[in-house]
Amino acid sequence: MKTRITDLFGIAHPIIQGGMHFVGLAELASAVSNAGGLGMITGLTQRTPELLAKEIARCQEMTDKPFGVNLTFLPTFANPPYPEYIAAIAEAGVKVVETAGRSPEEHMSGLKAAGIKVIHKCTSVRHALKAEAIGCDAVSVDGFECGGHPGEDDVPNMILLPRAAEELSIPFVASGGMADARSLVAALALGAEGMNMGTRFIATKEAPVHDNVKQAILKATELDTSLIMRPLRNTERVLNNMGVSRIREIEQDKGVALTIDDIHDLVAGVYPKVMVNGDMDAGAWSCGMVAGLIHDIPTVRELIDRIMAEADRLVHQRLASLYAYRRTTLLERA
Repeated sequence: MKTRITDLFGIAHPIIQGGMHFVGLAELASAVSNAGGLGMITGLTQRTPELLAKEIARCQEMTDKPFGVNLTFLPTFANPPYPEYIAAIAEAGVKVVETAGRSPEEHMSGLKAAGIKVIHKCTSVRHALKAEAIGCDAVSVDGFECGGHPGEDDVPNMILLPRAAEELSIPFVASGGMADARSLVAALALGAEGMNMGTRFIATKEAPVHDNVKQAILKATELDTSLIMRPLRNTERVLNNMGVSRIREIEQDKGVALTIDDIHDLVAGVYPKVMVNGDMDAGAWSCGMVAGLIHDIPTVRELIDRIMAEADRLVHQRLASLYAYRRTTLLERA
């Protein structure tokens, strides 16, 4: 399947693995790229630019296919040296960066000077248009269903994707609620050129996370996520657990007086405890509503091959047969 996204990034299938903290390591990124998608190393999981360079080198030993690095510009408890991270990416020869959170505008000149293609994650059409205006090569349009940060507009992908198609000239992929061939075909029908999957890729054999995390996703339904930090306008969709219940209690008690310090211990430094140690109640970790559509833990290649085969069947058998049925019915009526 060829789209503007496969052409832009030099990949076989229009499937991108989103950046995920303590998940987007070389093992997963290389597996996605080797299977024909675009794998993504999560840059800020590596505490220094030097460690990121080493992680990129590890990935390059595992695949000769294109992969990218995610850089998220969000309010954090640290102040990452972004120019140094970008330099490490450029010096390693990586040609794709996925940016997220705040606008990457101040870093675009450095990225473009290195010949890096930029895909920016957006939760609204206005932000996507801004990304296009500052020179991003593509955008990832995140609907309200997504795990992580869905923005503050609460627009689901059935509305957001066709609106993006109406406004954008650059290609975009659908993100949030993406899990299988139905997701891909629907995204293409709504104007996207591919899809970005996060939560679905956590539940794969190569994902370098504790098995407790994978099992939690398998057990979850579409009703098992919550939105936290809404009073701080830094909304995040996370999987329900005892830590999240405590956050929601604090948010209710504090109301508009809530500050990040009130929930610091339940949102900061949580990912190593969850993803590495398997402590599922340590605090908040991002998970999409799409967990309700995840029922197995395949290899990455099995997952991508299945998606592409089923997408072909959906388009050429189910949808084509519906069109043939309609045509036959109209002829009979005539």
